[in-house]
Amino acid sequence: MVNLGKEKRRLKRRLQYIQREAISGVGFAVENILSARCLLPSNYFVWEATRPVANCNYCVNITKPTILRNITRKSFNYYAYSSKPIIVKEAISHWRAIKEFTFYTFKRLYEQTVGSYESLDYGCQFLNFKSDLFTLKDVFNMPKARVENEPGQEPWYVGWGNCHPEILSKVRQYYSIPEFLPEDAEFPETENIFFGYEIGAVMHLDYIPRLMWQGQVKGNKTWSVAPVPECEHVCHKFDYYVEPGDIVLLDTRLWYHATTIPKGQFSLTVQSEYG
Repeated sequence: MVNLGKEKRRLKRRLQYIQREAISGVGFAVENILSARCLLPSNYFVWEATRPVANCNYCVNITKPTILRNITRKSFNYYAYSSKPIIVKEAISHWRAIKEFTFYTFKRLYEQTVGSYESLDYGCQFLNFKSDLFTLKDVFNMPKARVENEPGQEPWYVGWGNCHPEILSKVRQYYSIPEFLPEDAEFPETENIFFGYEIGAVMHLDYIPRLMWQGQVKGNKTWSVAPVPECEHVCHKFDYYVEPGDIVLLDTRLWYHATTIPKGQFSLTVQSEYG
């Protein structure tokens, strides 16, 4: 039989944790989370309240990411489905995207492709994080000074699901699924693009079906991770950073995570899942 009193206390701790992380971790109030369009799904707190209790073994004694270099698919099998934070150094340095992806690459593609913006109305989520940009069209209509984060301009950072078939086909000519991931892994049909300056993502969990990988194409990025609230007493928060050419792998369903970008740097990442 479910102990309702215990469940209420657990839910209260979770909601307090979200509020604390939102305010102290990223300087961001929960009220803003609830009111900001496209920042987080409206049922985020319902998901958090009904999330299964985690087994804290996933984070015990973890205080930094595992760093891998020159990893092969065979060697990566040991780590493939781990929940521990992992950085694979210089894993995508050969991607064309490293040299050729810019803000204007995507601006041209979306402006020249029929129905490009409409694809975001049919299940491909746009995330404006803490910026005042509420659609991808808003992003690509920014004046040049703001696009390039010139002095006096408001920083911006956005992300979206890249699911227009024609655009997806074209951008995939610049990158590929990391070769070290399991050959029999399942991958979604789309990838996500995140780019911008300084702001990054607020502290949150992802409610996705698979593990996450993210390729750092441009700029540096700092990740702040924290265990779920029921594991606070045995696990730790910590920060780490990635550089262009690196891949981050993280079970974002179990680790709260936020990102920040060094002042003045432009960050661009490609992100997807595998499982």
